[in-house]
Amino acid sequence: MKAILCERLGPPESLVLADVPVPEPGPGEALVRVRAAALNFFDTLIIEGRYQFAPDLPFSPAGELCGEIAGLGPGVSGWREGQRVLAYLGWGAARDYVVVPAERLVAVPDALEDARAAGLSVTYGTTLHALIDRAAIRPGETLAVLGAAGGTGLAAVELGKALGARVIACASSGEKLALARESGADETVNYAEEDLKQRLKALTGGRGVDVVYDPVGGDLAEQALRATAWEGRFLVVGFAGGAIPKIPLNLVLLKGCDLRGVFWGAFLEREPARHAANMERLVAWAVDGTVKARVDAAYPLAQTPAALGRLARREAKGKLVVTP
Repeated sequence: MKAILCERLGPPESLVLADVPVPEPGPGEALVRVRAAALNFFDTLIIEGRYQFAPDLPFSPAGELCGEIAGLGPGVSGWREGQRVLAYLGWGAARDYVVVPAERLVAVPDALEDARAAGLSVTYGTTLHALIDRAAIRPGETLAVLGAAGGTGLAAVELGKALGARVIACASSGEKLALARESGADETVNYAEEDLKQRLKALTGGRGVDVVYDPVGGDLAEQALRATAWEGRFLVVGFAGGAIPKIPLNLVLLKGCDLRGVFWGAFLEREPARHAANMERLVAWAVDGTVKARVDAAYPLAQTPAALGRLARREAKGKLVVTP
């Protein structure tokens, strides 16, 4: 079979297309024929050795996939060959076939396209876990989304609206904010031109926002925290801006608010049943159009380096997938 391999750490152009043996599923595993593998920004980091996980070389990038079951290992029940599934692996999906632990499989109905299904796990899975399991967001509450035009940001806009929140999208340009409005944002803040704290306060009548969704970090974090309402929840999702902020904890005390970490990768390992329920909900919402699961472009497997290059340059407006 064909596989994109990272044989040495480096930029996307250092990846190679290689022939490797088709793996055999072991006990509790399924062999999945990959129909679409979705890429994320962290793929650009993991191939350069700059991510929190470091797979043994060689490995394939792409952590999430949609495909069909091609074989079942001993002890696997409840699944059948030919059944369409999606799964999250962390890395390894940019290839023709991959072995997946059976407990990671999520059924995919015929009404959901391969490319859209492949991209549900990371951005939407992280965000639904953040808003439901960590923030316990309620209808009518106000949600401020930082980096609202990025993958997780757009997911937060869509899911916030689906859960009944008033969504304020925050980004660095008018073009990005227009994209967030297309995804359902009620209000927008251009933090390249406006003071984030003051604008969020103004949009909430001075009360502040109930939930902050922050995948950016950096200088924006403290500004958003200062705009959080009494008993608000500040979700620490990631640090796409590069800098990990140092938060003055007296703000947490004075506002009676919470800082809540969102570590989706640990959640799915520790609480697989709750993760599975979240993913089933997301699949249903993708089918009925509640979430768009927007795909920017699909590339042949051999063009994975080009797709990763677009991600590294922040050019994607939606998911990029590769199709073995």
